[in-house]
Amino acid sequence: TGVSGSGKSTLMIEILVKSLARKFYRTKELPGKHKEIRGMDNIDKVISIDQSPIGRTPRSNPATYTGVFTYIRDVFTELPEAKIRGYNAGKFSFNARGGRCETCAGEGMVRIEMQFLPDVYVVCEECHGKRYQQDVLEIHYHEKNISDILDMSVEEGMRFFSRHDVISDKLKTLYDVGLGYIKLGQSATTLSGGEAQRVKLATELSRRATGKTLYILDEPTTGLHFEDIKRLLQVLNHLVDKGNTVLIVEHNLDVIKSSDWVIDLGPEGGDKGGEIVCQGTPKDVAKSAKSYTGQYLKKII
Repeated sequence: TGVSGSGKSTLMIEILVKSLARKFYRTKELPGKHKEIRGMDNIDKVISIDQSPIGRTPRSNPATYTGVFTYIRDVFTELPEAKIRGYNAGKFSFNARGGRCETCAGEGMVRIEMQFLPDVYVVCEECHGKRYQQDVLEIHYHEKNISDILDMSVEEGMRFFSRHDVISDKLKTLYDVGLGYIKLGQSATTLSGGEAQRVKLATELSRRATGKTLYILDEPTTGLHFEDIKRLLQVLNHLVDKGNTVLIVEHNLDVIKSSDWVIDLGPEGGDKGGEIVCQGTPKDVAKSAKSYTGQYLKKII
């Protein structure tokens, strides 16, 4: 925690993440100046989840990024009508030739280049935004074609695929991090930084953790409603209960007061920051007269 510019991101990303990445993944990036980092032996994996986009084209979306779309395509491949026609999983991919609309290359949108303005995207006139050729759209699973599935929200998809454990479990992780409202096929370019970060978090949650993993998150509650924050905290606490460590840069007081340990940086921003003002349990920090975070925590603890 700490005021803007107090050194939170520098400490977390430039020093901690880069140092751990060099140790575990042998990356070439040099970390920021520091004397030493103790306790590396207590973890065996570091996962830094930032707010960068999950993709830069309309073809990238939550379904493909999380891997759930692979299982959804398998469901369609196993349908009797698909087998009669000899359709394989590639036929239901909008990233491969064969089943996708070639006019828009499976994007559902066509890019129009503007000379002196940013490029604009318009709905494809051939497939009307459906992404696929007509013969693919004729294959239905419970009266829904593959394009209809991509147009479902995460919450709708959970209910629709409730009998498919792998699919519903992956969608539940998206729901649990507060993304029940986004569309499965929603373009990555329309997701906010906070939404993109939570898609990445959900993807990591659906993988098997080692129990000694360090998760690093930069303001994961950005744009979240109070109920969604509660659900996200439950997910993070579940990770901790399994022996993992979650390190968060955060301003949200509900998250701060729920943490086991708070490190408050400051005292101000810029060249007046970069120091540890205080650290301890939320109650300890709330007692600190020097900490701005502590002064606000005191009101809610």
